Parts: sequence; C-alpha cells; structure tokens
Amino acid sequence: MGRARLAEIDLPDFGMPGPRPEIPGAVYPARLARLRERAAADGYDRIVVYADREHSANLAWLTGFDPRFEEAILIVGPDDDPAILVGNECFGMAGAAPLPMRRILFQDLSLPGQPRDRSRPLAEILGDEVGPGRRIGVIGWKTYADRSAIEAPAFIVDELRRLAEPNGVVENATDLLIAAADGIRVINEVEQLAAMEWAACQTSSGVRRLLVGLRPGLTEREAVRLLEWDGTPLSCHLMLSAGPRASLGLLSPGDRPIERGDRFTVAFGIWGALNCRAGFAVEDAAELPADARGYIERLVGPYFEAIAEWYGALHVGQRGGVLQEIIDRRLGDPFFGIFLNPGHQIGLDEWVNSPIAPGSAIELRSGMAFQVDVIPATGTALFTTNIEDGLALADATLRAAFAAGYPAAWARIQARRRFMAEALGIDLHADVLPFSNIPAFLSPFLLRPDRAMTLAD
Repeated sequence: MGRARLAEIDLPDFGMPGPRPEIPGAVYPARLARLRERAAADGYDRIVVYADREHSANLAWLTGFDPRFEEAILIVGPDDDPAILVGNECFGMAGAAPLPMRRILFQDLSLPGQPRDRSRPLAEILGDEVGPGRRIGVIGWKTYADRSAIEAPAFIVDELRRLAEPNGVVENATDLLIAAADGIRVINEVEQLAAMEWAACQTSSGVRRLLVGLRPGLTEREAVRLLEWDGTPLSCHLMLSAGPRASLGLLSPGDRPIERGDRFTVAFGIWGALNCRAGFAVEDAAELPADARGYIERLVGPYFEAIAEWYGALHVGQRGGVLQEIIDRRLGDPFFGIFLNPGHQIGLDEWVNSPIAPGSAIELRSGMAFQVDVIPATGTALFTTNIEDGLALADATLRAAFAAGYPAAWARIQARRRFMAEALGIDLHADVLPFSNIPAFLSPFLLRPDRAMTLAD
C-alpha cells in the first residue's frame, strides 16, 4: 500500500434515490417467526420487548411500530398475534403497524398527569398474557455478562419476576436480536439494505452539502441547515460544533459564528445511516494554528492509510479481530487515542453491536451492515480527523438479489466502488457495498472540499 497524500479530487455526483424503499408488510411476520424460533430454541416461554422513544429500534424493527412520547411493551408467545401494551397517545398508532398485534391499553405508559382510568392493573394484564412460572426473556436494548441485568423499568421487571416465582426465571434476552455474531437483527434482508442505502444517500449528501457550503461567519445553527434534514426519524441528535466546543464532539449546534482556523465536527444520522466528518476550517496547512502544524503528516495521513487497509480487509467470513488488529497496528500509539471499537453494526439505531474487538473470532456475515467508525481522540492541538460511512456485506446471492430488485441503488454502489478504487486507491472485495455518497472521501482542510486524501498514483 502506498503513502497517503492530499490531492485535488473530483467527487462525483453519485445520484439520489427517489422515494424511500418500503419494507414489505410480509417481512414483519417473517421476523416474528424467526424470533419465536430462536426463543423456543433457547427455552423461553415468553418474550417481552420493552421500548421507549430513545430505545425503540428493536420494537420498530420487529413490528414496524415505534412509540412516540410514550413507552411500549410487546409480549410474544409461541403462537397467535403478540400483544402490544401502549399508552393513551400511541393506541391508535399501534393499530396501523404492519405486524398484526392485539392492542392493550395500559395507561401507566402514558405521560405524567394523563388519565389512568381506563386500563387494567399491570399484574392482571401480565397474568393473562404471560402466566405464572414461565421462563421469560426480556429484550431491552443492551446485553450484559450477567443475564439478570435488565434495562427495563423496575415496575415491569418486578412484576414479571413475581409472576415467575417460584420455578420460573426472568432474564435478559436482548442477544436474540443483537448478538454481534448471529442476532436476528444484525443480518439484514435485501429490502432492509435497500432502505439503508436510501438513508445513507440522505445523510452523506447532507454532509457533502454542508462541507461545500461551509464558510467562516456562518453560525453553527446556520451551518447545520445545510444538511437539509427532511424530518426522517433521527438515529441520534444532530451534532455540529466549531472552535473550542468541537473537541467535545457530541454537542448540538449553537449560535457561535464559525471562524477561520476553527476545529470543526459534524455528524448526521437517521434510521439506517450516519455520516461524520471532522477537521479544521482552513484552506491549507498555512492557516492551521501554529501548534497544529504537521496535521497531515502526523494524523490524517496515517489515519487514512489505516482506514484504507481496514476497507480492503472487509469480506464475508472475515474475523472481527483481524479488523481490530489493523487499527491497533497502525493507530495503536497512545497519541491517536482510539479507544472504541473500530467499526460497528448499524441498523435503525446508530450502534447495534460490534463484532470488531481484540481477538474476536466472530465472522462477518452476508447481510450485515456496518459503519466505518474509527475516531482519533488525540487530546492535542492536532484535534482529530474522521471518516464515518455506511456499508454492507453481501455474498453473490444477496448481491444478485439487490441488483435485480434495486437497479438504481445498485448502479450507485458500483459507481462508488469504482471511485474508491480509481480516485482513492482503495480496492474493495466484491462483497463490500459502500452506501455513502462521500465514500471514504476525507478533506482535512474543510474550506477546500475539492482536496482529499488518496493512495492513488
């Protein structure tokens, strides 16, 4: 692999999709059937899925319904339609979900101060739907080494445990959906992948518009409007900050004007995609703060070379530990400050799980979707640099289904692959489907978006 250099590169217009590809209604009963099969294999009598507004991805993926303002509880038995417990405001919305569900009003899921006069006590509802002495798996949104740890409200878990006594058990079963190796939700159908490519087009094109339109004097709030968020549900809050605040990374935009020489970072995520870039609001190295000289040589160049090798190692069957080793070998010096997994699975939520960890023997599978996510936190005047883009892995069968079902998206994917090979010097395995419209395109000097890092001659 050659050395990274900064060059003038024409980033093509890869095009934008039309309407978002819909997930066919038949997909949701199929997902439910897969959950029931896995639950039975693990010995569960009932599965209880808890969701709130922040942590709704598991429920939304399974049913097509995500609670707004309120919480929701899904109870899945071995047969019949599952029961969905909802509050005052979501009762109607739950009835429009593509998965048939029996709606049960449970008003304690409603907002504070709202009526609580028309629903039965939770003990009575769970007694009917779950029954005594069962083995119950609770799906929240995280897994733990100790399966007794459950991140659902105590008033739900306590009642389930009371029901299970003396011979039953209540435990965390979130791994059924999000286990990094084989969780039901980490292996995507072609329809879901098409929706994720659509989402990546929205976020990556938004970030591109922002970087092209970035100017000193714009306030952070004015700059974030360049993303043109259209109301599609966010997977995380919009992040944009400049100057001293940018080092904190996760902050929302404020009213401070962006100044020449500022540190700058932006991240934009909706269901199925997120893109992030970071750098300095300058045109060239001469405009960097005096203590940030050597930015390209010390940070951006080595970082881009590491990302390029990471991309090149991706394929179905690759072990997560191999990807970790690449980043450890290239960016393991404490200067780079990398402490999170170098890449993770993405879904409706920004971070589903990650098979990429030291020594991980987990093999990447066809249908998995990933986010390139290697974040230096130098803690120095060199600040950071960042490429966060989405992609999927697909074997020959899945690739053929994608190309046949979504030819326009497939053409965009192939154009991105050619660009990465020819303009950036990053050769991808046939299994790798880049979804971003700024694929591995890294402009460290943000006021010159026509100059980016490359390994190509």
